Formats: sequence, structure tokens, C-alpha cells
Amino acid sequence: MLVFEQLERNRSWDESESLIISQVDRLCADVIAPNAAKFDESGEFPWANVEAINALGLNTIFIPEQFGGTGMSFRLYLAVVKRIAEACASTGIIYATNFHAMKPLIEFGTDEQRARLLPCIAEGGLASLAITEEAAGSDATGMKTRFTEDGDEIVIDGSKIFITSGDVADRILLFGKFAGIEDAKKSISVLILEKGAPGFEVVRLEDKMGHRASSTAALRFNGVRVPKANLIGKPGDGLRILLASLNRSRPSIGAHSLGIAMAAFKDMVGYMNERKQSGRRIVDFQGNQFMLADLATDLAMADCWLEHLAHLIDSGAMDFSVEASMAKMRGSDLAMRAATDAVQMHGGYGYCRDFRVERLMRDAKITQIWEGTNQVHRQLIGRSFATK
Repeated sequence: MLVFEQLERNRSWDESESLIISQVDRLCADVIAPNAAKFDESGEFPWANVEAINALGLNTIFIPEQFGGTGMSFRLYLAVVKRIAEACASTGIIYATNFHAMKPLIEFGTDEQRARLLPCIAEGGLASLAITEEAAGSDATGMKTRFTEDGDEIVIDGSKIFITSGDVADRILLFGKFAGIEDAKKSISVLILEKGAPGFEVVRLEDKMGHRASSTAALRFNGVRVPKANLIGKPGDGLRILLASLNRSRPSIGAHSLGIAMAAFKDMVGYMNERKQSGRRIVDFQGNQFMLADLATDLAMADCWLEHLAHLIDSGAMDFSVEASMAKMRGSDLAMRAATDAVQMHGGYGYCRDFRVERLMRDAKITQIWEGTNQVHRQLIGRSFATK
């Protein structure tokens, strides 16, 4: 693992960042990883892991200081996501979803909105991002959820599906269409729904293949009223905000995916160095070495690309959508490939729950689907090279 150890040593973290990284590593080793199999088997929401994350104040690292946070770099946030996901993919996506949902409020909200709505998250609250509907997956313009202005309030009617942490969130970043605006793109708007609003209903929780400890909810909004002051931007600003938020959440999914991929790679290498067939360790067979070489190289390259992208974002780059799609696409494809190869190298044992690779393979699949399917990302990347 020297290649990956050298990558980590060359991160050049400052003293504060190094302290956070070491605390996260200890948290993952002592609390999150030991709990992962139990939470996966039971499907129970991992409150113990969330409480441990909150005890370190990790929600504060992406929130500005004036609103209760510490305002650390995006690069550090990605490193934290990757480590937590390597220890437990479910806990990793719960943590990352806080950022996915709150970054648009940080970036596009007013000072009054940020001061009122962010401290709850900085103190350890959970957040959720609600976009997807039955008829609106990759094409957000197909959403039916309706926002209707009524005096100083907005009335919400509609439903959402596949919403991570939707049942437990203290704040939901909710996208819908503003009544009275006919254009499917120009009508998309976004607001913050606070926990406990009358008319909000959790219809069901999905029974999933992987990420079983992370709740995925179907939600319904029956005349839910929220203050008009919770609208982010103006009516019709939603699509612009949505696309901007995805450009930051997709690198986050890339980091989450690489965490799963590294867990699978480490388990596979460890097993291949121990398992013998025909008197030889299976790592000594040339065909297996070729597989390891390709996978290790691709993992290292994807990791370097994610670091490059983080530097772009932290330096204030305005356009990095293609780079974000590349990071998400490659990271998630590697997660699925590494997990599948790890199961294969474990033989029959890899198909049994006695070994972590079985869980990693189940956890990896969704990374190729959420935050835009990889087919969509290939289309986005490819068409970016078409001259106008």
C-alpha cells in the first residue's frame, strides 16, 4: 500500500487539518467500522455513529464561522467523506448528505436565512436534499411538486422519492415548481423545509440492496406551509441553484465512492496475500497481479483527479462541471469494479456475509446511479467537446 500511503503523505495538510484527519481516522477505527456490519444487517439508522461524528463537530467544517461552523476547505471535507465511507458507506452518505443539502443555502441564501437555519446543522442536526420524483429522476424538469404563494407563506403539495435521510432530517432542501410559472425550467424553485411542519408525511422507507443503515424515504407534502422567508433566491431560481449544488455534491459522491473502492481493494489485497491455491498465494499468480496493477493505478489516478478538482473549487474556479462529472463517474465505476473483483478473489467466501466484501459490493452499486446516473455523466462529458 506504499503508493497510497505516499499520496496521503503528500497532501500537505496544515496543523488544524492534520488534527481533524487524525481524529477522523481514530473515530473510523474505534467506532464507525466496528459498527458497520451490525447496522447493515439490522437496517437500523446508525445513531451511535452520527452522535460520534457530532462529538467531533464534523458538521462544522463546511459551515462558515459566522453561522456556527469552522469554514474549512472543500478538500478537507472530501477527505473526511472518503474516510467515513471506507469505514461504513451508510454513515458516509448520511454525513455527506448534510453538505449536499446545506451548501446551496450557504452559497445562495441570505445572511438572515443562513443565521436562522444553519446553526442547527453546525450543532449536529441532519439535513436532506429532496429532488427526485416518480416522473423526475435525471430530468429534474419533470418534477410535479408545487409551491403556491399565499401571503407570507408558501404552500407545498406533492411528493418525493429516494430521499436520503428524509425521515430524520432537521432541514430539507426541497425543490418544486412555483405556481403561475408555466415554463418547466423557469418554474423550478427551492426552499428550506424545517422539521415538524404540519402536512409533511413520511410515506415509507425503502428496503434497499445496500446502504441499508442509511434511510431512504418516500415523502408526501399535503398543504405544508412554510414561511416565504425560507425560499432560496427568487421563484424560478431553482434550476440554476440545483445545477450549482450538483457540481459540488458530485465530487462528494466521488470521494464517497473511492472510500468504498479503497475498502474493497485493501480487503482483496490482504486476502490474496494469505489465501493459497496449488501451494501458491493467489497474489503470486500473474493474471491476478495484472488485475491488481490495473485497479491500483486507476484508484491512484482517480484519487489525484479528485485532489485536482478540490483545489479548483477551493481556489474559486467558476466552471468545473465536467471535472465534477468525471470524478463522480470514475469514482463510482471504480467502486463497483473494485468490490466485484474483491468478491471474485475471495471465491465462495466473498459471496457470504462473513466477509466485508459482500457488503461493499452491495454498497457500491448505488454510487453509479445517484447524483446522476453514469450514463448521464458520460453524455454530459462527451457533449462538452461538441463545438457550438
